[in-house]
Amino acid sequence: MNARTNQESPYQGRLLIDGQWCDAADGARLERRSPAHDQLVAVYAQAGVQDAQRAVAAARRAFDQGPWPQMKGAERARILRQVADTILARKQALARMESLENGKPLAQSLAEIEGAADLWQYAASLARTLHGDSYNTLGQATLGVVLREPIGVVGIITPWNFPFLIVSQKLPFALAAGCTCVVKPAEVTSGTTLMLGEILLEAGVPAGAVNMLVGEGSVVGEALVTHPDVDMLSFTGSTAVGKQALAQSAATLKKVALELGGKNPQIIFADCDWEAAVDAVVYGVFFNAGQCCNSGSRILVQDAIAEKFSAAVVERSRHVRVGDPFAEGTQVGAITTHKQLASILAHIEGARRDGAQLALGGARMNRPGLYIEPTVLTGVTRDMAIAKQEVFGPVLSVLRFGTLAEAIELANSTLYGLSAAVWSRDFDTCLTAARRIRAGTVWVNTFLEGHAELPFGGYRESGIGRELGRLATEDYTETKTLHMHLGARADWYLAQA
Repeated sequence: MNARTNQESPYQGRLLIDGQWCDAADGARLERRSPAHDQLVAVYAQAGVQDAQRAVAAARRAFDQGPWPQMKGAERARILRQVADTILARKQALARMESLENGKPLAQSLAEIEGAADLWQYAASLARTLHGDSYNTLGQATLGVVLREPIGVVGIITPWNFPFLIVSQKLPFALAAGCTCVVKPAEVTSGTTLMLGEILLEAGVPAGAVNMLVGEGSVVGEALVTHPDVDMLSFTGSTAVGKQALAQSAATLKKVALELGGKNPQIIFADCDWEAAVDAVVYGVFFNAGQCCNSGSRILVQDAIAEKFSAAVVERSRHVRVGDPFAEGTQVGAITTHKQLASILAHIEGARRDGAQLALGGARMNRPGLYIEPTVLTGVTRDMAIAKQEVFGPVLSVLRFGTLAEAIELANSTLYGLSAAVWSRDFDTCLTAARRIRAGTVWVNTFLEGHAELPFGGYRESGIGRELGRLATEDYTETKTLHMHLGARADWYLAQA
């Protein structure tokens, strides 16, 4: 398989099914062009329903008959560590492909590849520590043992905003538990996932334990969601598509884990660390061009500092460096797709119609590629769509509040609940707000930090379940109770005679 990622020679991607790289059954192919340069980056075999069925069948055989679920945890851990080491050894090529397909700055891609390798290392440690439970308190004639067994075949569907990082939040933990998998990356950013497939085979993952399909969500994704031999679905994407996947999965009653959208607030109190808070706000909304479920897309600023703080954010945002992902010093790259570009611009125009003021940006940049100016909207009120809907772009909404109670109410005023941040030098303020905000992660005097040891997921329409953390492998297991009787047992029939 061609692993070159230079612009002159497009990456040639094929499907990984049962340990073999192959073309689609109908010969279909799709092309991916760089959003920053409009150059051909990759040509992929495009999977259809028949290919999805073959991949699921391979994963099913690998689970029911193959060695992976039967391996010692230590052996699975050894292979996962080898994957992590190889990821680091190839991080330059992986990062280059990530930036070409996604449009994000190369330095950011490198950091994400390194972070993903750490997730594989962490999953390896969990492969050895996954365990059940026992009960010897049920009387002298009874011993209870609770086993944790791999759930089976897992369908993994990942988005285009963090292709390599998000597959690494799912796949290594499913493998650590002993599951087999079928992975469908977003069709516009499939390159690094297929390069990971090469690494997995080299590390010794058995044929069929991991299968990879490039294809459209409405075709391949739906096939995984509805297939009766897929025991669990792990999906990251928009809330709308997540709801659809959940509804479609109902016919097979498979387990579903969803990591969905967010409209995440940063609450800025008057006694905040000013410089740190301004920097975190600018970073939080423009990181990854705002194409981030955790994006700090709305800030709630206390009245006493609202004007001055908003002006400081606008001024700092003017100096954010937007440009070619491969240019030194670039902080914000291109928007990943034409569709997303149009969606962001529509959100901005809608906010202006609703009465929000455009303090900065608001337009597509006059340069080749899919670029939008860093945008700040002030005068936003809670009833506006821009205050409630996920934009998924470099657009910041500024709202105001007076009291702690009002800030908490505003923070909880959307249907989402993925993350939030609180900025104050007062510990009581921070802890009170953090405990009352309905979100899966609340940062205190920081933003967008993450560690493999800490669970990640959301409340309400931000998803179902958690990824990462010490219990991450347990999400990919079933529990089985062994109720064992010791010694003689009374005969029920004779006892009734």
